[in-house]
Amino acid sequence: MFAPYELDNLIFYFGLPFARISAMLMVMPMFGAQFVPKRLKLFLSLAISLIVFPLLYDNAPITQNALTFFQLIYLLLKQILIGIMIGLSVHVIFQAFVMAAGICAMQMGLGFASMVDPQNGVSVPALSQFYLMIVTLLFLSMNGHLFLIQTIVESFDKIPVSLASTKFINFNELITLGSWIFLGGLKIALPTVTALLIVNMAIGIMTKATPQLNIFSLGFPVTMILGMVILWFTSVTLLPQFTEMFNQLIEKINQWMI
Repeated sequence: MFAPYELDNLIFYFGLPFARISAMLMVMPMFGAQFVPKRLKLFLSLAISLIVFPLLYDNAPITQNALTFFQLIYLLLKQILIGIMIGLSVHVIFQAFVMAAGICAMQMGLGFASMVDPQNGVSVPALSQFYLMIVTLLFLSMNGHLFLIQTIVESFDKIPVSLASTKFINFNELITLGSWIFLGGLKIALPTVTALLIVNMAIGIMTKATPQLNIFSLGFPVTMILGMVILWFTSVTLLPQFTEMFNQLIEKINQWMI
């Protein structure tokens, strides 16, 4: 049988860290996808919690007073929010590329060519799904999943599990991160959109000069084919853009831990 203070410490240094870790895994890219079995997510959360538990428990102060119900609920909600915010932060980069692909698809006339996104369970343009697969591979090749696990483990030093700790995530920094979806998406799609705009202007001038020219039979195929060629040429910029956004995200996450 555990003494009351020992049971309280077990809740502090295993149960609450488990809530923070599992919340991050439930929403982070790839592991948080709908096609990943929930049992696997639970197993990973337990495994990471068991690794973190000795590091926290060895330096844990002995708590003589048991937690009240409201104190436990407060700490539990705090851990869940921290885990969700860390996991969702990486989604900003993924959604920026998805938005960029959606903009390009609309300009190319492929906006209605959609398919089901297995990660989010919604219909997205086929080009967005293609970009999403590329970003996922880049994320794995740069050990982004290991970075998130390292971040959640280090967060226990910066934001410890304690009632005495007043540290929390800086939500102002988190809100400004949402603008990355639009700014990053426009930045990625800008070369392709600009080139396609010039193509459409050229087709419009040709149609004005030769009214007998059928714009529907000529414009759509030309726009689609040239769009594919432009995407092929601009694909070399995906890795530098992803690397830049990922490095900026690392700096942002460090700023959140106030």
